[in-house]
Amino acid sequence: MARRTRERGFPADPEPLPVPVVDNHTHLDHIAAVLPPAAPGGEPAGQAWPPSVADHLARAAAAGVDRVVQVGCDLPSARWTVDLLARPGSEGVVGALAIHPNEATLHAGVREVGPDGLEPEPGEHHAVPLDDAVAEIADLARGTDRVRAIGETGMDLFRTGPRGERAQREAFRAHVALAKELDLALQIHDRDAHAQVIEILLADGAPERTVFHCYSGDADMAKVCAEHGWYLSFAGPVTFKANDHLRQALDVAPRELLLVETDAPYLTPHPFRGQPNAPFAVAHTVRAMADHLGADLATLCADLSATAERVYGTW
Repeated sequence: MARRTRERGFPADPEPLPVPVVDNHTHLDHIAAVLPPAAPGGEPAGQAWPPSVADHLARAAAAGVDRVVQVGCDLPSARWTVDLLARPGSEGVVGALAIHPNEATLHAGVREVGPDGLEPEPGEHHAVPLDDAVAEIADLARGTDRVRAIGETGMDLFRTGPRGERAQREAFRAHVALAKELDLALQIHDRDAHAQVIEILLADGAPERTVFHCYSGDADMAKVCAEHGWYLSFAGPVTFKANDHLRQALDVAPRELLLVETDAPYLTPHPFRGQPNAPFAVAHTVRAMADHLGADLATLCADLSATAERVYGTW
């Protein structure tokens, strides 16, 4: 059933938002990898398949998503991201770069099976030692003012064991230090590691603009984030029926700390779960957030856009 759903292609185009918003976390280079090899029935006649980056940006703009933060969180993706930022037509894109925590374990030579039960699958680029990989991220980030964040970094204890946790801690602390050194925002990946991530942020001192990408905590954690001025970025899971804890967190989070994202091509919002995600679909999530909060949609959009500019600057 999931395969048949995915073959329907992308979610339906939403009604355009009344005020443009920013998709503050997307993986444009990953989207084609989850698509079927040819456009399925129901796609617009004559549409290129797979859609190009320009196609995705145009479709997003038509939906009221006028800017995106492209996230490169492994060495090949980080290089691709910096290349994209230099291309004509990428004016609506800024970048975030890091070694993802699951990448950090592989660069550290750790091959543990975590609670997910999956065997790690290292690639050729994982032959680069972890310190050298982080150093390349630093060099790439220093090379252009279009990189506005270090991320996604953090911890993911669903995919590793104790040795991997140590490697992830080392990498996370190095990224926290880099974000502060370069005065960039920090985007955090936090999976089954809330206490550990917060412990490191408090011990090392969080960057001034710290974002919990695809926020997955509960209302109590949202209050901790609010106390420290950390931003909560909500993605498609806030629309899933079972995730009352996310909507409760949304309820207590200060409006000025809210952001929105797709994490495309992953985490597609309800009712399109199982289909590939893309930046335009953040409009579906924004509408769901406004409906849940009982907020005026235009006001919420304006607030989200203003917050994105406080975190990442203008572009």
